[in-house]
Amino acid sequence: MAARQADVVLVGGGVMSATLGMMLRQLDPSLDIIMVERLDHVAHESTDGWNNAGTGHAGYCELNYTPETEDGDVAVDRALAINAQFEVSLQFWSYLVEQGMLPDPASFINRTPHQSFVWGEKDVAFLRRRWEKLKAHHLFREMEYTESTDELAQWMPLIVKNRAPDQPVAATRIKHGADVDFGSLTRSMVKYLQSQPNFELMLNSPVHYLAQRDNGRWKVRVRNQKTGELKKLEAGFVFLGAGGGALPLLQKSGIEEARGYGGFPVSGQWLVCQNPEVVARHHSKVYGKAPIGAPPMSVPHLDTRIINGEPALLFGPFAGFTTRFLKQGSAFDLFGSVKPTNLRPMLSVSKDNMDLTRYLIKEVFQSHSERVAALRNFFPDAEEKNWKLQNAGQRVQIIKKDANGRGKLEFGTEIVAAKDGSLAALLGASPGASTAANAMINVLERCFADKLHSPQWAERMRDLVPSYGRSLVDDEALLNSVRERTLSTLKLNED
Repeated sequence: MAARQADVVLVGGGVMSATLGMMLRQLDPSLDIIMVERLDHVAHESTDGWNNAGTGHAGYCELNYTPETEDGDVAVDRALAINAQFEVSLQFWSYLVEQGMLPDPASFINRTPHQSFVWGEKDVAFLRRRWEKLKAHHLFREMEYTESTDELAQWMPLIVKNRAPDQPVAATRIKHGADVDFGSLTRSMVKYLQSQPNFELMLNSPVHYLAQRDNGRWKVRVRNQKTGELKKLEAGFVFLGAGGGALPLLQKSGIEEARGYGGFPVSGQWLVCQNPEVVARHHSKVYGKAPIGAPPMSVPHLDTRIINGEPALLFGPFAGFTTRFLKQGSAFDLFGSVKPTNLRPMLSVSKDNMDLTRYLIKEVFQSHSERVAALRNFFPDAEEKNWKLQNAGQRVQIIKKDANGRGKLEFGTEIVAAKDGSLAALLGASPGASTAANAMINVLERCFADKLHSPQWAERMRDLVPSYGRSLVDDEALLNSVRERTLSTLKLNED
């Protein structure tokens, strides 16, 4: 059987692969692109609305992006970087909306204020310092702060009603925050790609074999899970954007750059309320501080969501221990990922993070009443009958080999690319989908550098992302210009 020849194979039908596919299609419409997805439709694992936090992570409300330093200061560099990266996504989506490649913005993004809320004198003092530090920067100049219960009653009525009157509380707010349904966004991007020539979507088609030929091209074999048909593909570039499934595929590739990487899987669950009377009384994303020992992706938040057009309130996520790398994966995923090249890093991470492991296992065995009790820290009047438990997506945190050969647990996302630029993989989780456009530009810069530096591609990239090649962190005028456009195009400046 002759191999189906292509320029690009995108493995995984999530937001990362879809974003890269859309960018490549705009940069060079002649490229022959194949997307392969193991499930029967796209955006059904980590990208799906019920599996993804959907916050539009911009650093506005996520307190884990601004840790307190040993000297009592607040480190804000990561929040600034993430905010600038989210602005890149907003620019790219704005372009796609303006060109008619995406439907009405309300189908995937909606204005939802981003708020942080804390209680207790120590955390109030921290939030005040955080606000003072962030508001001094142009990216966060519109951030508001209050300790007034009267104001808070307007900002977040469910959260302050019937709260102990003598409890010190404080909150910050950015009104133009966003709720993003990454599942709907991704399905719309893939639908557009399917309408274009030189694009093929293969569903029910997990990758069984991945190897590089002597000529540098990649052999990829997929087997249709419904028909049993084996298909041979060959491409000059392969992107592994398969969420938790990216690490095993990266290991299959055999590239030198994959050595030493491991994965630490974490499951998640939400408490979900779809009672219209309760949902209508809360319209914001309110983030608090993570419990001591909790992983960063477990920062508790009471979250307005619009998923597939339907509003809901979510609280959580409640983390848990798992050995699966995908929600619809195998219980043997973790064990299968242990290789001679990452055995020592993974063992050292396991040893150094026993407290985290115990915390995750404890989370799994919480009762419904215990989870609702945690919710009542945010929403004092919450009633058990209005909330049900729903499983979220899997997250596989990165384990990296350090300079001493031991392992370090990383929270974030990372691009791993072959030195010849013929293959790249995205590993990790939060902020994940929110920074997809910036992450895929990183892939282009590392794997298509020669073309991206050509006048034609460079000019085209500035059409897609006007700030491309410049710093939104350093350039206030540039930020003002792009933000005015994106807030208007995506209707995030409308109350």
